[in-house]
Amino acid sequence: MASKIGLMAALSIAASSVFVMPAAAQDVELRIGPDGVRPVIRDRDRDRDRDRYSERGRGCSPGEARAAARNEGLRRPEVVRETSRSVTVEGMTRRGPDRITFAKRRGCPII
Repeated sequence: MASKIGLMAALSIAASSVFVMPAAAQDVELRIGPDGVRPVIRDRDRDRDRDRYSERGRGCSPGEARAAARNEGLRRPEVVRETSRSVTVEGMTRRGPDRITFAKRRGCPII
C-alpha cells in the first residue's frame, strides 16, 4: 500500500513538472469546456506572424519580391510581370541581366 502511494506521488510530481516546463518559454492557458480542463499553449511569435500575413493577404507582394530578389543578388530589381500565381522580377547580376520568378505564396519561394 505504501509503495502505491509513493508511486502515485512520484507520478503526480512528474506530471506537474511537464506543465511547468513549457510555461517558461511560452504562454499557457487553461480552458474549461465540455471536454474538461485543457491546457492551451500559445506561441506569440507564430501568432504575430499570422496577424502580419493576414493583413497583407498572405501572398508575395511586388515589394516583397523585389526585396527577395535583392537578397538573391539582383541589383536594381524591377517587377516586370505579376499574375495571380507568380511575380517575375528582372535585374542585373555580375554576368548581365537576369530574371527570377517567385510564387505568390508566403515567403516568396523561387519557382
